[in-house]
Amino acid sequence: QLQLVESGGGLVQPGGSLRLSCASSGFTLDAYALGWFRQAPGKEREAVSCISRSGGVTNYAGSVKGRFTITRENAKKAVYMQMNSLKPEDTAIYYCAAVRTYSADCAAAINDYDYWGQGTQVTVSS
Repeated sequence: QLQLVESGGGLVQPGGSLRLSCASSGFTLDAYALGWFRQAPGKEREAVSCISRSGGVTNYAGSVKGRFTITRENAKKAVYMQMNSLKPEDTAIYYCAAVRTYSADCAAAINDYDYWGQGTQVTVSS
């Protein structure tokens, strides 16, 4: 069973940056598309970004495009999300997810994913 563990969340002031990491325990991630999602209090979980198996295809929600960057290091069995110019509305629990796929695309929808981490809290506040 693939297990994912997120880290890197925390409290940051508006305009600040954070880098989230998500690592697989044991399994390599080469055969998986990966994604980041978030859920704010009282709201549904939403897609933030995704990256294909090779890393050649990425996708972002409109609200984070130009501020967030998703990358992956298959050799380290990890996916990252660099978050810059953070806003209070970015406050949420952030989850990474994985889906085993043969596609060269990244998977954008929540229902596409089979494996989820436990989440890491990101709070943007002054």
